Amino acid sequence: MDVLGSRIVIVAFDGWNDAGEGASGAVEALRAATDYDLVHSVDPELYFDYQYTRPSTRMDAEGHRQLKWPEAGLWRPRESGDGTTPEFWLLTGVEPARTWQAFASEFIDIALRDDITGVVTLGAMLSDVPHTRPISIFASSPNEQVRETHGLERSLYEGPVGILSVIEHFAESAGIPTASLWASVPHYVATATPSPKVTLALLDRLEELTGVDVARDHLRTEAAAWEASIDAAAADDEDMAEYIRQLERTRDTWDSPEASGDAIAQAFERYLRRRDDGPGDRKR
Repeated sequence: MDVLGSRIVIVAFDGWNDAGEGASGAVEALRAATDYDLVHSVDPELYFDYQYTRPSTRMDAEGHRQLKWPEAGLWRPRESGDGTTPEFWLLTGVEPARTWQAFASEFIDIALRDDITGVVTLGAMLSDVPHTRPISIFASSPNEQVRETHGLERSLYEGPVGILSVIEHFAESAGIPTASLWASVPHYVATATPSPKVTLALLDRLEELTGVDVARDHLRTEAAAWEASIDAAAADDEDMAEYIRQLERTRDTWDSPEASGDAIAQAFERYLRRRDDGPGDRKR
């Protein structure tokens, strides 16, 4: 049995961890592919700041106004797997605004009770990457066995983190192995959400990691349309088009099999010098 086991929680939250709605879109695709039941939902009064994440109103089928509060919950598949591939549980919702340690502990306690064997967090971040190239996925794990089994990286990042890192830390401390998949989202299309190409890339990598096939043909069509819409916008904006060409050259240099470390460093330095020449201002 794989070190991540047969019952894996896939984690994604709206907010800081979810550029282009790429990660939350991946969980929504998983929910659409299988029937799920809610296992546990947090009390929103404990974890959400309503001035930051406000409740909303909507009309029900009878025309009555209802209040919808920010939420986060753990979902399990209605039907158990056949044992040949892992089953996905889903932890998703809005990133909490406070008491993160209590929030993570609450869900890890449920995970231990229900014999969860692994956790995979999904995130998406804005990056200096072109939309015309495959979406880069950084796959890492703090767990040595997971890294060795799946050929993952060990993240050396130091700095501010989101709720995904907190849940990962609490899971590992409780003895539940974890892995993390982060997609790089072109920053100049931050408002072009959702980003189906990002969601598709995360699901592709998740299948590689776990062996679980996820229905996603519709995302391939949506991803092509998303890319074409950005191409059309760039065609009417020469500054944007030139900036994308710069990003493409840098990405191609990094991806080139014959590129030496010096060549990569020189190309990256040239790219950095050009960033202040106009188009780069788009990301600020």
